Amino acid sequence: MIGKSIRMERIINRESKRTVIIPMDHGVTMGPISGLEDMREAIGNIVEGGANAVILHKGMIKAGYRGGGKDIGLIIHLSASTSLGPDPNAKIQVCTVKEALQLGADAVSVHINLGAESEKEMLANLGSVGAKCQEYGLPLIAMMYTRGKKVESEFDARYVKHAARVGAELGVDMVKVNYTGSPQTFKEVVAGSPIPVVIAGGEKVETDLELFEMIEGALKGGAAGVSIGRNAFQHRNPVKIVRAISKMVHENYTVEQAIEILK
Repeated sequence: MIGKSIRMERIINRESKRTVIIPMDHGVTMGPISGLEDMREAIGNIVEGGANAVILHKGMIKAGYRGGGKDIGLIIHLSASTSLGPDPNAKIQVCTVKEALQLGADAVSVHINLGAESEKEMLANLGSVGAKCQEYGLPLIAMMYTRGKKVESEFDARYVKHAARVGAELGVDMVKVNYTGSPQTFKEVVAGSPIPVVIAGGEKVETDLELFEMIEGALKGGAAGVSIGRNAFQHRNPVKIVRAISKMVHENYTVEQAIEILK
């Protein structure tokens, strides 16, 4: 579908076939956390650093998506839950595909927690959103996590590759999953997914070295890029950290070269 292909090129580098996505949708789950108080400034830093796309909830578009400077791909997140709710793992749809298109989205994203009590409702929602995205030619990204009583570790390759495959089986265009800890195990995830797989940045890491080593390992394992939030917009220098990440993803910079950018 040509419309979907055109929009995919707004969120993924057409030369490297990889992407650097900065999710900034944390306000619903966690409130106005550090780094996201002033959305215009926060997004401006990400743009200057060279990211390919940001993920926002619909209400934040007016608050700071773009007011000047270079453009950046817009992914509107359709799912939500809060840390205050009885089951934060239960994600519900809070924006429609049509709304997202009207707001200028290049793609939309949906959050699924496999293994959660509400898994069946989230999977049903993924199916219906996917059908609308196909109808409108809009790329769909699925944030696929494994969180439930049967999941011993959400970073275990057994579960992560299952999560990635579910997204592919249900027709999404890109999946975001946890990094499994090594290039070897992450290769299993990529091998089982016929669509691009990007890694989540996860909790705030203690050192830049830790972040860069995770990115390098994921890329060696076949990742199509990264989706890193708090480790980018909460960094002491968001512009430089995003620039370093972008160089690793698109130009195969080493960990050592990435660290040099921060100096």
